[in-house]
Amino acid sequence: MDHDTTRRAAAEFFGTFWLVFGGCGAAVLSAAYPQLGIGFLGVSLAFGLTVLSMAYAVGHISGGHFNPAVTLGLWAAGRCANKHVAPYIVAQVVGGIAGAAILYVIASGRAGFVPGGFASNGYGALSPGQYGLLACLVAEVLTTFFFLFIIIGTTSRGAASGFAGIPIGFALVLIHLITIPVTNTSVNPARSTAAALFAGGPFVVQLWMFWVAPIVGAMLAGLLAKWLHDQAGMDETVILEKRG
Repeated sequence: MDHDTTRRAAAEFFGTFWLVFGGCGAAVLSAAYPQLGIGFLGVSLAFGLTVLSMAYAVGHISGGHFNPAVTLGLWAAGRCANKHVAPYIVAQVVGGIAGAAILYVIASGRAGFVPGGFASNGYGALSPGQYGLLACLVAEVLTTFFFLFIIIGTTSRGAASGFAGIPIGFALVLIHLITIPVTNTSVNPARSTAAALFAGGPFVVQLWMFWVAPIVGAMLAGLLAKWLHDQAGMDETVILEKRG
């Protein structure tokens, strides 16, 4: 990879590392203690804040995807260059696994630690609310669709400049508030893969759904946005990325 691609991939690695460590860490470490009272709201805020903080920290380097579905959705919208797709996805998955690995090291330092679900996603018996496959599939496709719809809309020319990270972060908070009881909220194949590898067993078997559904939802949003937001609506960063 050339220097620019390496730099972009590194930004995606650290962004996804922070998303998994921060979001799943809130679920595994803090939400495990009811007396702390963070509950669904706390975990939802944690995921949103990871994206919000890293969007401003490294978003100007890579675009701040931190999610293979986001990368593929933006590619479908014509807003991510072909040469960046594979490096971004590899960096996101590796970064997510690294974040989960460090979280596991910390979590396992407590006496009597049992990984359990380790903040993994699931359907059927592995769904927090015992929701079936179809319900979980629809929830993940729909919420990822709107996540990408918001990302593309808030980063288009004409949107408030410099503020995109805020609605994007809060959109992720809202998505978690809706779907934690359904799937434990994925909308991100890298996040799902990282957690499932440490939870093991049936969570790995169900991982396919948390790749397929977010990617389908994201790419549908990308194709719609390609029509809704034409070339003139792209911001300068995205135009430069596309030309690169």
